[in-house]
Amino acid sequence: MINIPVADFIIVLLIFMRIIAAFVSSPIFGHKAIPALVKVFLSLVISYIVFLTIDKTKIEVEFSLGWIFVNAMKEIMTGLIIGFTLNFIFHGISYAGMLIGFDMGLSMASELNPIDGSGGNVIGDLISLSSILIFFLINGHHYIISSLVYSFAIIRIGKLTINQPVFDLIVKYSGAVFIIAVKVSSPVLVSFILIQVAEGIMAKVIPQMQIFFVAQPLLIGIGLFMLASLVPVYIYVIKYLLKGYEDNLVTLIRAMGQ
Repeated sequence: MINIPVADFIIVLLIFMRIIAAFVSSPIFGHKAIPALVKVFLSLVISYIVFLTIDKTKIEVEFSLGWIFVNAMKEIMTGLIIGFTLNFIFHGISYAGMLIGFDMGLSMASELNPIDGSGGNVIGDLISLSSILIFFLINGHHYIISSLVYSFAIIRIGKLTINQPVFDLIVKYSGAVFIIAVKVSSPVLVSFILIQVAEGIMAKVIPQMQIFFVAQPLLIGIGLFMLASLVPVYIYVIKYLLKGYEDNLVTLIRAMGQ
């Protein structure tokens, strides 16, 4: 029978708490389609690998239930912050798709968003799924794992500090959701504003025309044409935003380690 030192077991347990919390709250690994057993098994494997790579001499382990509970809560909070920060970019992209679908008149064509389980229109879900594909293409799922491993070098076990820089960064990244939504949806929304101005002029010039029945199919057609034309631009923009948030995550981890 293998004798496992109690201190090593506690360290692995605390590492596991941070990693499983990050996986549950991260964009890809936290998806409901991934079974919980797979998340637990992957977290255990990564925890063991991290345990073999970190410097355990700097970790002061106390054999008390209170110390273990407090530090477990700190590790869970660290993992939740790391994982949830990456969700901001996906929420912004999904919100941009909802704005586009609303202006196209597809707000009634609602369905379940497979990313966060909320309701959304068809265009929002389409753009959200496209952002996930781009995330895989740029190896974003690898970056989540590498950022978790990197966090143990900056934020030692039980050394989480929620200071003012961390709070300011979280507020800044969460507020950027609306900025991302406006940036992604602005080309289509500006086109729709011009179309609506033209609708108002036509309604004044030809009051007998049922402008709503004429313009509604036109909005859907122009919206689909604009989305098809902007696919290369959207791929570049979403790729740039995702890579930018990778740098933001490193900044947040360093702030949490101060």
